[in-house]
Amino acid sequence: MATLRRWALRVSDTRGHSTFASGPDPHRRGPSRRGSGYRPAVPNIATNTRVERDELLDFVRTRHHLVLVTTRSDGRPQVSPVTGGVDAEGRIVISTYPDRAKATNLRRDPRATVLVLSDEWDDAWVQVDGAAEVLDMPSQEAEDGLVEYFRCIAGEHSDWDEYRAAMRSQGKSLIRITPERWGPVATGGFPPDRVPSS
Repeated sequence: MATLRRWALRVSDTRGHSTFASGPDPHRRGPSRRGSGYRPAVPNIATNTRVERDELLDFVRTRHHLVLVTTRSDGRPQVSPVTGGVDAEGRIVISTYPDRAKATNLRRDPRATVLVLSDEWDDAWVQVDGAAEVLDMPSQEAEDGLVEYFRCIAGEHSDWDEYRAAMRSQGKSLIRITPERWGPVATGGFPPDRVPSS
């Protein structure tokens, strides 16, 4: 966690707010007339912070907007925007249906890439590569996994029996991705050596 704390402080110094917080950058200033206290906007500076596995999972747990990349039978990428979470074993979990392209692709080729995005479009992100498995209903493992999927994203359900019955009747599937490689936690902006002079 020390690495992420240092990273958050560094981003705060360069962008005006920690990437772990949401909301507008308090250092950004709207347009004003130069003759009435004009101050130029603070430029965003790109950051890339390498993290260990535990730090990666801490980052992903609080972010549920993902882009899943799988491989089609002809080798081209197939891309899906999805909602995801992290289960107790540290796997990225995604709910789907058994006949969706992503599930079909992963049964044939389990290699998966996930881009994890923050709620704010220009905030931090990370790419995670790993091996995926697809669990289909009816099976106790899939059903329990879908319960954990809901819990890690939305918390406790008001009626778990009702939820389990819905998963069975809808014939849902669960994708579980074990992280194997990941890039740095990154933010966009100017490269540090190309920051425009004021």
